[in-house]
Amino acid sequence: MKKTRRTITVDSRVDYGVILPVFLLSIIGMLSLYVALVHDPNHVNVTTMMIRQAAWYGVGIFLVFIVIHMSSRILWKLTPLFYIGGLGLMLLPIFFYDPVMAARTGSRNWVAIGSTNLFQPSELVKIAFILILAYLITQHNAFYTTRTLKTDFWLIGKMVGVTIPVMLTLGLQSDFGTGLVYIAILAGMIFLSGISWRILLPVFLGTVILGTVTILLVLHPAGRDLLYQIGFQKYQFARIDSWLDPFHDTSGVSFQQARALIAIGTGQLFGTGFNNVSTYVPVRESDMIFTVIGENFGFIGSTIVILLFFVLIYRMIRVTFESNNQYYTSIATGVIMMILFHVFQNIGANIGLLPLTGIPLPFISQGGSSIVSNLIGVGLILSMRYHTKPDYENWQKQRDVQMTNRNEQRKQRRVTNR
Repeated sequence: MKKTRRTITVDSRVDYGVILPVFLLSIIGMLSLYVALVHDPNHVNVTTMMIRQAAWYGVGIFLVFIVIHMSSRILWKLTPLFYIGGLGLMLLPIFFYDPVMAARTGSRNWVAIGSTNLFQPSELVKIAFILILAYLITQHNAFYTTRTLKTDFWLIGKMVGVTIPVMLTLGLQSDFGTGLVYIAILAGMIFLSGISWRILLPVFLGTVILGTVTILLVLHPAGRDLLYQIGFQKYQFARIDSWLDPFHDTSGVSFQQARALIAIGTGQLFGTGFNNVSTYVPVRESDMIFTVIGENFGFIGSTIVILLFFVLIYRMIRVTFESNNQYYTSIATGVIMMILFHVFQNIGANIGLLPLTGIPLPFISQGGSSIVSNLIGVGLILSMRYHTKPDYENWQKQRDVQMTNRNEQRKQRRVTNR
């Protein structure tokens, strides 16, 4: 009797090279969060906070399974609805927020009832933003098969058009840090959408010049007055001052930046060991979580975390190259830019290379909205592989047919030789 081999169809279509680094980063996140909470001077309920964080991971994993099984056709139809619904969510923090937290942080980016923060819409809407940009790029490139400067400018106009409402709501929330993430996503997707370099090069040079001029204005009192009149806030100037000189006011505005550098420096090469903390850093459980890794696990542990992020990005790029679906490819570009910018900005701010902006570290920092958003992004990448790879059972049948044909050919050769 011929034995039949049972196979699990889904296994051949799931990229474990993407799942593994996410899993390891999540474990590191739970360990780092535990250390941060145990040494929090506010004496928070560590067990409750850890269970809540684990629950958010569970919600994110559940959504990953849903997204993986969602075909590109369904995703395409739902994208405009996701975007419109996302804009509605972005309006909620303007009316429902915690006044105490808003006064302390300078922004109203959390939906809150009383003093209880529920979720951060701007984190979740990043996915809807990526989807709508991919929708516009795919639709535009399918309609304009011949690219010209005119059609390229028209595509940029459409992409900027869906970005403006998002940026306006972020402006009403006074959330400059998250706005940078959206700009990074937009820039990355424009760059890889097929836009002519004759447009991209002047825009890039203009951005560099604008950034340089802004820094020069910050360094001059008259320039600060000008920036303040056009919308800059005092806390933003304070963060820039702390970046330029972290130890200029260690008991005031630069306290957090200075303590972060001290904590990371304390870790040296191998770290002080798990749960050995000697330096207090404010908001260590979220924006400054990398200081826990630097202090407890040192340069070696910090390097491993950074390498895990690079492995994840590399695997995502591999999946993107394997896809022949432009809509998926554009989505993957946005997801990669989102995670890459988060990592670059968060770690850069923790080690003093960039100003603090309040951007969390993906899969590691405390915060359900960020975890869910990043896991949905991973789910979209996994969905690309799931729906573009050939079905394993069909491949098995094709291989069996090929083996049968080879056996028949061998039999015929034996008969001929006889």
